[in-house]
Amino acid sequence: MVAARRSPIGTAGLSLRDVTVDELAAPVLRAAADDAGVATPGHVVLGNCMGPGGNVARVSSLRAGFEVTVPGMTVDLQCGSGLAAVTTAAALVASGTADAVIAGGAESASTAPWRLWPPSEGAEPQRYSRAPFAPSDLGDPDMGPAADDVARRFGITRERQDAYAVRSHERACATAASGAFDAELVPRPELGHDERVRSRLSLDTLSRLRPAFSPGGTVTAGNACGVNDGAAALAMVSEERRRADGIPGLTVRDWETAGVDPRLPGVGPVPAISNLLRRNGVGLGDLGAVEINEAFAAQVLACCDALGLDEHLVCSEGGALALGHPWGASGAVLSVRLFSRLVRADGPGLALAAIAVGGGQGVAVLFERVG
Repeated sequence: MVAARRSPIGTAGLSLRDVTVDELAAPVLRAAADDAGVATPGHVVLGNCMGPGGNVARVSSLRAGFEVTVPGMTVDLQCGSGLAAVTTAAALVASGTADAVIAGGAESASTAPWRLWPPSEGAEPQRYSRAPFAPSDLGDPDMGPAADDVARRFGITRERQDAYAVRSHERACATAASGAFDAELVPRPELGHDERVRSRLSLDTLSRLRPAFSPGGTVTAGNACGVNDGAAALAMVSEERRRADGIPGLTVRDWETAGVDPRLPGVGPVPAISNLLRRNGVGLGDLGAVEINEAFAAQVLACCDALGLDEHLVCSEGGALALGHPWGASGAVLSVRLFSRLVRADGPGLALAAIAVGGGQGVAVLFERVG
């Protein structure tokens, strides 16, 4: 990975409400390619969950101005789509299929189309908000109630969730103030900064919020991510090309996708991370940076507890609780954040990105700084 860019992340229905998913993706695809000096990539791979259907990657590639000869492939692993696009790109490069691939993810919750089940027996079509994550007899909870179940199962208190959420916003505010987001952002006319971050969020404020999903639950609008619009893209090239260009980057050293109980999807990163680190002979203490997507504070904290990972190491510059979670883009956003922390800032050598997936899965990627 030799270049990494992202859009500002907007709150659904606000500044980016009229920007379609391909319009979100195209500028960051172009920026990542230009940063890397890739005029004509071998492929474009883009994660997306809720777009208009068809091949979002192909439409975005053409809108970005890439040649018509460049193929585009859209990946749907739900919230893991952006990381799946990164690993797919890595596999394409490693196989020799291409020496340069632009990969990432994009999601416009604001413009996602409404979907309907077809009518039967003369009944009206019924709108559905999401496709099934798992067969209903195995358990197919929405992510919010599932996060409440994770909190109960792992003993994650409301107070601890709220404290984690406040810390995420504080860290994101400090990172923005320091200018550390600037080099990765591709500002848009409608929005030049991340829209969700709150500079004055307090524990007192969060403590007043009611449970959002379950009576007696501990997950609230304050310790859960928002519904968001955004895009991110990365330039992936072969090691030979990187050396020839004489630029630093992040090697995609290895990755893992694992499954867990569909009723507890938030802990999907636990086996993915454990298997990945074990296979590579890497311990938690070897990691200089960790990005676990903050869909819910309860879910991240449960993963940390299960792994024996220090929660303060995770998303040390702010995560999705503050920045937002544009579903199909979020895994790519994690990768952009690690690129900024390791390459742009000449940071630590090893880093990890991980994300939970509806239906009970987790994706984890191990990165290593080179050059």
